[in-house]
Amino acid sequence: MELERKFCALGDGLAVREGHVIEGYASVFGAADQGGDVVGKGAYTVSLAALAGAGRRVKMLWQHDPTQPIGVWDEVREDGRGLYVKGRVLESVGRGREAIALLAAGAIDGLSIGYRTKRAVKDDGGRRLLTEVELWEVSLVTFPMLPDARVEAKGEDPAAEIWREMARGLRALRQESAGR
Repeated sequence: MELERKFCALGDGLAVREGHVIEGYASVFGAADQGGDVVGKGAYTVSLAALAGAGRRVKMLWQHDPTQPIGVWDEVREDGRGLYVKGRVLESVGRGREAIALLAAGAIDGLSIGYRTKRAVKDDGGRRLLTEVELWEVSLVTFPMLPDARVEAKGEDPAAEIWREMARGLRALRQESAGR
């Protein structure tokens, strides 16, 4: 099975603190992504338990590139809302410094999960309901697939609002073209 990706736009649920601490939801239960997939409650339970049992962690990557880890997820867990993550982008890593700058400017504001589907069912509308997934990584990305997974930076840079406005415009264009 090939590794799949599910994007989540960061927003109300995800924040960047102190320039490098990321906290919020990488996946929200019941929300359809732009590919029509929906993650069901409990879909990550088995995978997270297996990782913990093996003493391993979910990886924090840059744009799903396995050669570019940019930080560590200190906490990854399911709750009633979705997949909660909390971690640190490492300032000592070159790409990590770039990610922090891009997050602060609002140029990067998305999360995406890399996973393998273990179990899924189709609903009446033809959408896939993912009931069990094997979680591999959570990446910071430019274009997320799930509009509810967006990063919100704390602390203002004068250019940040310009970058955010450009990102909003790109999202609107993407949504408009997806609706055609």
